[in-house]
Amino acid sequence: MATPTRLIAALSALAAVALIAGCTSTPGADAPTNAPSTSPSAGSDDDFDDVEGALLDDGRMFAVVTWGSSTCVPQVDQVSADGQTVSVELVDADADAACTADMVQRASVGALPEGVDPTKEITLQVTYGDVSDDVDLDGDPSLSGTPGTSTEYTPSAGWIGDGSLVLLTWGSSSCAPVVEGVEGAGATGTATFVTDDTQVCTMDMAPRATIIAFGDDAVDDDAFTLTLVGGGLDGTVEVRG
Repeated sequence: MATPTRLIAALSALAAVALIAGCTSTPGADAPTNAPSTSPSAGSDDDFDDVEGALLDDGRMFAVVTWGSSTCVPQVDQVSADGQTVSVELVDADADAACTADMVQRASVGALPEGVDPTKEITLQVTYGDVSDDVDLDGDPSLSGTPGTSTEYTPSAGWIGDGSLVLLTWGSSSCAPVVEGVEGAGATGTATFVTDDTQVCTMDMAPRATIIAFGDDAVDDDAFTLTLVGGGLDGTVEVRG
């Protein structure tokens, strides 16, 4: 059994402080792990206990998706592994925080422990307060990242359900991407982000997870290319999973 580690410790091997153009430093700022966007609606109250997951960063990281307030996103607190079974504990970032009353999907990201093989099936055993759920992630032989090694700071994405995905980007923790519009059909889609050159940002380099939903039957999740436009994120991403 691997020794539990906190998310900050795990990510320290992946991310280093870097200067982000047009940003200024704010010491002590916490890095959010989520920027909710076009999240789908749940069908019933029971769906709100559902937990989804995806592999990101070429197999170095994972996302855990839960339902709740868009302004109070849980953080990955402890992660440990026993073979291909990964135990993940989520906690509220601030138990006293005032949260909006909306109900959306939120993505919390963490680093896979060393020794886990992302090319083989992984089971995430997720605990968040009174909610416990297992998430089975299919292994992907095309993933070449090794858990515990440094990230390349490139965008990545993974499916979390029919027509919905988690997009991982890197940049200032205080300037998470904001989705302006989404369109897609078949094997391609486009996500357009708000561009605000006047925004003042911290100059840390943090992982930001954004949920994007196209609809159950709108896209082909077997082979899908997502084009990113605006927000300093211009490029393409092959969605895995």
